[in-house]
Amino acid sequence: MEKITYSNGDGDGGDEILGGGGMRAADTFLRLVPMGLCVAALIVMLKNSQTDDYGSVAYSDLGAFKFLVHANGICAGYSFLSAVVAAMPRPSTMSKAWTFFCLDQLLTYITLAAGTVSTEVLYLAYNGDTEITWSSACGSFSKFCSKATTSVIITFVVVAFYAFISILSSYKLFSRYGAPMADPSKELEIAAFHA
Repeated sequence: MEKITYSNGDGDGGDEILGGGGMRAADTFLRLVPMGLCVAALIVMLKNSQTDDYGSVAYSDLGAFKFLVHANGICAGYSFLSAVVAAMPRPSTMSKAWTFFCLDQLLTYITLAAGTVSTEVLYLAYNGDTEITWSSACGSFSKFCSKATTSVIITFVVVAFYAFISILSSYKLFSRYGAPMADPSKELEIAAFHA
């Protein structure tokens, strides 16, 4: 049976030994998969343009799709860098755990925002808005809409991966180092409301 030890946060020892390289390899793999997915979503959207009798449309014509491209690019870059750092056989420190926790949360919300905004644009492109007399555009630009939909779906798969990675990084942080403690020299004031 393998032993589990935890670091005390001062950087002088004891990274988790459960599986050793196996845990590190799994963490690295979980960070590399979203990188590939982000690159795929990015390429699909970058090549997304259509010209026909009704005119032409490209991803760069819509701010939401430009945001999606930028978010996927940032996510791919971060995924690669975090996988490299996770693959290094160095002991875990509190600052490294906090950095992973904060950046994983940030990337989750950035990709979620990009996917959500792009989904709203796609909804309008497919359905239009009769109250302001916008007609649907996907009847005329079906190829463009299907590629944009593919890119958005891939982005939501990335969001699912990053949600899972965020849960793991928060578990690693708070199981090893605990929640931040209040300063004992300061008194805690609690408001009391009487009926």
